[in-house]
Amino acid sequence: MIAIMRHFTKRDWFATAGAVLLIALSVYLELLMPDYMKEITELLVIPGSEIPQILWAGGKMLLCALASLIVSVLVTVISGFLAANYSFNVRAKLYDAVESFSMAEINHFSTASLITRSTNDITQVQTIIVFGLFVIVRAPLMAILAVTKIADKSAEWTISAGVAVVLVIIVLGICFLFAHPLFRRIQTLTDNINRITRENLTGIRVVRAYNAEDYQKNKFEAANADITNNNMKAHRIMSIMMPSMMLIMNGLSLIVYWIGAYLIDGAPLAGKAELFLDMTVFSQYALMVIMAFMMLNMIFIMGPRSLVAAHRINEVIDTKSSVVDGKGVEHTDKTGEIEFRNVSFKYPDAADYVLKDISFTAHKGETVAIIGSTGCGKSTMINLIPRFYDATEGEVLVDGVNVKDYTLEQLHNKLGYIPQRAVLFSGTVNTNVAMGSNGTEGYTQEDVARAVRIAQAKDVVENYPEGYEHPVAQGGSNLSGGQKQRLCIARAVCRKPEVLIFDDSFSALDYKTDRVLRETLKKETAGTTNIIVAQRIGTIKDADQIIVLDEGRIAAIGKHKELLKTCEIYHEIGLSQLGEEELNYD
Repeated sequence: MIAIMRHFTKRDWFATAGAVLLIALSVYLELLMPDYMKEITELLVIPGSEIPQILWAGGKMLLCALASLIVSVLVTVISGFLAANYSFNVRAKLYDAVESFSMAEINHFSTASLITRSTNDITQVQTIIVFGLFVIVRAPLMAILAVTKIADKSAEWTISAGVAVVLVIIVLGICFLFAHPLFRRIQTLTDNINRITRENLTGIRVVRAYNAEDYQKNKFEAANADITNNNMKAHRIMSIMMPSMMLIMNGLSLIVYWIGAYLIDGAPLAGKAELFLDMTVFSQYALMVIMAFMMLNMIFIMGPRSLVAAHRINEVIDTKSSVVDGKGVEHTDKTGEIEFRNVSFKYPDAADYVLKDISFTAHKGETVAIIGSTGCGKSTMINLIPRFYDATEGEVLVDGVNVKDYTLEQLHNKLGYIPQRAVLFSGTVNTNVAMGSNGTEGYTQEDVARAVRIAQAKDVVENYPEGYEHPVAQGGSNLSGGQKQRLCIARAVCRKPEVLIFDDSFSALDYKTDRVLRETLKKETAGTTNIIVAQRIGTIKDADQIIVLDEGRIAAIGKHKELLKTCEIYHEIGLSQLGEEELNYD
């Protein structure tokens, strides 16, 4: 429970304290009822008792029952409040934690697992808060107080009740011991089934194009069978609880009455009535003890899975990002300059370096292009600039300052980043282009229109009936690849950043649009430094510097014509794309 309650706020603790007091009151009221029952029985047995006396004793018993009901309802209301507040607070903490993660932590947990932890796991914990608070406090309190009520009765009766309690604890312990590992595995299997479902939905076009429905169905059914079988095993174990509890409870009733019959039979005539009354009261209190443990049955069913869920939630919240804010930089002497100083990088837990001893400088207003074979580290290299990862060795500097010294907000406000895979969000063209404030109050419609024009998307956007309010579906699924890429470029340009980073962001554009866009960018964003990762020679041949990467190392740096003559790798890339006649050595 500590794993769950650590996220309670001060208000939650006050509510919990109030609920505990109300539960104690409810238990006290219920424990009074057997005494009233004894009083009624005595009045019925004793000659000369009057009906008003019996009605008064019955009325007190009825009032206790009604008061206990009202208190129980209040406890349920408080538990619901606690569960809702817990969900609100923990989801906020989870979101903040995930937002702070670098790509290393995101990849460690996986997207499917983070979704499960933010939804299914929190729901599991909510359930245990709603039902568990009442039971966890009530059951032990009921058992302890009921035992004190019967402790001074017959030793035989007390021993029989003690044996029943021990048997109940053994049954609960065995079930928990075997079920807990299964419930832990259920959460992992839930991650797996979410992952397969997500893959199938996001890749539905490919699945249909390759007639792979049966293949995906088989994958899902295998995952579904795993989680079903695991659930069946867990619930078979837990299903032993209720019959065992009922057997112990009914057995205790029989033993109490059997012992009572034996004691009454051997008692003198004057003491038989008193023993009969004691037996009636004892049987009620003894059953209350067993019922208290039977209520714990529910906790032992839901508890293991909820505890696993709570630990999974805390695992995310407690994970610290490997990329943390710097102290902040008040002033820089340079603007729009990117420098790599002897930078090497390897991914977490990887044995080999992806980048080795990278050094270069991009001055303000320059266009620096990075090219190389697939997997040579181009995208990894530019991901070090916005600190999606931190360099393993060496320094990455922006405006002459190590990126680790900036706050992340300061650093990102200097950059306009266009990812390799165009990412759009549900909303409109306006909301996607004007995303983020860049440290200001936002953007005007003129800013958005300018950015869209520079990105060569003006004709597309203004041809929509809604214009800039044209709806964009989740992931931009209602737009073509080229349209999505141009809107992503517009989003970066709209920020008016010091540095624009293009991670192979022209690949979905035709050659004409590519050329016009680059010409417009050069004219309209003069003074902005451009870092371009590209596969096409035509996209980068006019760059001020071209960096050729080979297996994580810089093979050459220079201009297009110079590299054609001096760098074999660059020459081979050019030949594969343009042919000897088009390369133009002059």
